[in-house]
Amino acid sequence: MTTGFFWDERCFWHGGGNYAGMLPVGGLVQPLDGGLPENPETKRRLKNLIEVTGLAQALVLRGAPPASQTDLLRVHPASYLDEFKALSDAGGGELGRRTPFGPGGYELAAQSAGLAKAALHAVLQGEMTNAYSLSRPPGHHCLPDFPNGFCLLNNIGIAIEAARAAGLAKRFAVLDWDVHHGNGTEAVFYDRSDVLTVSLHQDRNYPMDTGAFQDRGNGAGAGFNLNIPLPPGTGHTGYLAAMNRLAIPAIRSFAPDVLIIACGFDAAANDPLGRMLATADTFTQMTRQVMDLADDVCAGRLVMVHEGGYSETYVPFCGHSVLQEMSGSQISAPDPFAEVFPLRQPDARFDAFLDGILSDMAAAL
Repeated sequence: MTTGFFWDERCFWHGGGNYAGMLPVGGLVQPLDGGLPENPETKRRLKNLIEVTGLAQALVLRGAPPASQTDLLRVHPASYLDEFKALSDAGGGELGRRTPFGPGGYELAAQSAGLAKAALHAVLQGEMTNAYSLSRPPGHHCLPDFPNGFCLLNNIGIAIEAARAAGLAKRFAVLDWDVHHGNGTEAVFYDRSDVLTVSLHQDRNYPMDTGAFQDRGNGAGAGFNLNIPLPPGTGHTGYLAAMNRLAIPAIRSFAPDVLIIACGFDAAANDPLGRMLATADTFTQMTRQVMDLADDVCAGRLVMVHEGGYSETYVPFCGHSVLQEMSGSQISAPDPFAEVFPLRQPDARFDAFLDGILSDMAAAL
């Protein structure tokens, strides 16, 4: 098994403006380091951790060129790209909702998309069994013509369209387990039957007006979008149940050529932007679930593209667990919260409540 890890130091250089939490503070409150909750430290510390434990030696570490203008235009209209580039060259600003960026933001976003593209190409060309793209800025909230939620270009959409243009695959499944709804990726493929989009997310977290179970796609894409909104506090067993009962059967039935995971870690128990109580072991088990699924339906072809996750103390351990599982390595980074977070899991009453929600969704499919 060969596992690729695609990264670029420049992706850590992206920065936002004068923000604290999710709201602009107008210069009246000291902003977070880096200007956004989406700051470089969670990703940099993941890269640092795999170096310190030695797991990096079990991976194939690669860089990649930025996504080209041709790549970007397959997803984003020229009018949007031109406005983004002009503002980036002028020193930065904000085009959409909660997407501030500084000088060079356009080039950094293209670099992030280029990593996702390269990871997908490497797996589809048989160069690697699976691959992880440490993309930053993230992409799953970016619509074709409107950026939001820290996302400036739709990394996964760009990677898929580039792979399709190269004739590497015809059918793609995207499973988004970021705590926030993958509204951008949904929008890119909402009218398409060749890309199945599945999103597990905290109900009405962000964006608050998207992610409903009833939104199943449009036109030729009807039935090829599946939202699985979960209640706050879903926890470890709830996530695994949602995967087994809804997400995995949908992907298995679709039978893609490759499975792509929008891999956010903000469902973790101590994440400041989520309330879902997942643990590092949750991400380990979900990784095993999707690896087994990929083995069954698409010859093991699996790509992870990094999205959210805002706990500097925990994202590195969650990511390390995922990469250890992907690579089959015995090198571990023990979870520092392994004794605490299991005690915070929901009780039997909540599990029964969640079982009813999952049963209703399954019956409606």
